[in-house]
This record gives sequence, structure tokens and C-alpha cells, in this order.
Amino acid sequence: MKYLKINIEENIDPQMLKNVILQLKGVTSAEVVDDENPESELKKAFAKTKEQLKTGDYENLVNDIFDILIKK
Repeated sequence: MKYLKINIEENIDPQMLKNVILQLKGVTSAEVVDDENPESELKKAFAKTKEQLKTGDYENLVNDIFDILIKK
């Protein structure tokens, strides 16, 4: 899979740009990543996993892990 990194100006709405890009032929997904945000995607995933373990949501936890393994 190939990725395209786009740097945008501060006054641009990233969600609007994401929606426009998703309409292009051949684009399968788009994600808004904020490098300024100190909370990384890995940190968010660990927080979600921790919450799933606390609540006993093992089925969704296993499904999330399985989805990650299949995507890579």
C-alpha cells in the first residue's frame, strides 16, 4: 500500500479536505493525523484496550486485534 502525506495550512478544515479526497477514484481511505497532538495512535489504542479489559469486553478486544492483524 502506498501513502500520500499532505501538509495543510492552519485555516483549512481537515475534515472537509478528507471528504474531498475520499471522493477521488482509487482512494480507499483517508485519515487526519495531527502531529501537534501529543497523544499518538498507539497510546489511544492502548487506552481503548485497557478500557475493554476493565469492562470485560473481550469479544470486541479480540475482534480489534484480529482486524489489526488482517490489515497489515
